[in-house]
Amino acid sequence: MKIPFTKMHGLGNSYIFLNLFNFEMEDKDLSSLAIDVSNVNTGIGSDGLILIHPSKQADVGMRIFNKDGSEGKNCGNGVRCVAKFAFENDLVNEKIFTVETKAGNVTAEVHVVNKVVEEVTVDMGKPILKRSEIPMVGEDIPQVVMENFEVSHHPLQITAVSMGNPHAIFFVENIDEAPLFELGPMISNDQRFPEGVNVEFVEVVSNKEINFSVWERGSGVTQACGTGACAAVVASVLNGHIPKNTSVVVHLSGGDLTIKWTEDGHVWMRGKAETTVTGEFKWNRNI
Repeated sequence: MKIPFTKMHGLGNSYIFLNLFNFEMEDKDLSSLAIDVSNVNTGIGSDGLILIHPSKQADVGMRIFNKDGSEGKNCGNGVRCVAKFAFENDLVNEKIFTVETKAGNVTAEVHVVNKVVEEVTVDMGKPILKRSEIPMVGEDIPQVVMENFEVSHHPLQITAVSMGNPHAIFFVENIDEAPLFELGPMISNDQRFPEGVNVEFVEVVSNKEINFSVWERGSGVTQACGTGACAAVVASVLNGHIPKNTSVVVHLSGGDLTIKWTEDGHVWMRGKAETTVTGEFKWNRNI
């Protein structure tokens, strides 16, 4: 079975994109396909699979599958790539349009130079802060901010935020010394998060700049996480490190994003999206 694909990335967070405006895939095949295409040795190599599909409630729709085959609800880097693909491939006609995700619709604006989308601004919506809605086990309080959180005898303080997918944010003095590889997988699979959680370590550089590293549930360490960067800025505001309504440069391993949590409660993200390669994937589906 030959499957046409496009590989794209947002700051090094790469996905294989399928244009389901042109063909269809059976739902039962999607998890195994995501695992196969993501394999760097026997597949194409990526952080997962994203489907771009027609939508009845938005201009274009997207579904996200992690490299372990699990389905995600939202992906900031992925939605920027979807916006770039949709505009450059004439799936949409306007520069501002809506994208359906499992976490709800978001609005994207493409910034075009010589008919090429260089950057995308996305209204990521309002963060979810209530514990039960993140979701996180424990007393259902309005906000989880600098709460004591011990894992493997490491005493930490957690701030929890959902951007349609759950994030556990921990502030550190030096991002290079953050225990990402040691604690990331433990926290990501901790029973206090019934749906798993993305794990972010954040170093506040100034009230307009933070450093960031991430362990993504279902994928592990990635070079960038758009929803994580949004959650990190929200957490920084909640902890008094950054004023609300401030444009914050988030330094990720793959590059920079600009994030702002505005007074109306919405989180805005601006960053690059790039196409790596297009081709056909020869998939030997296991029946």
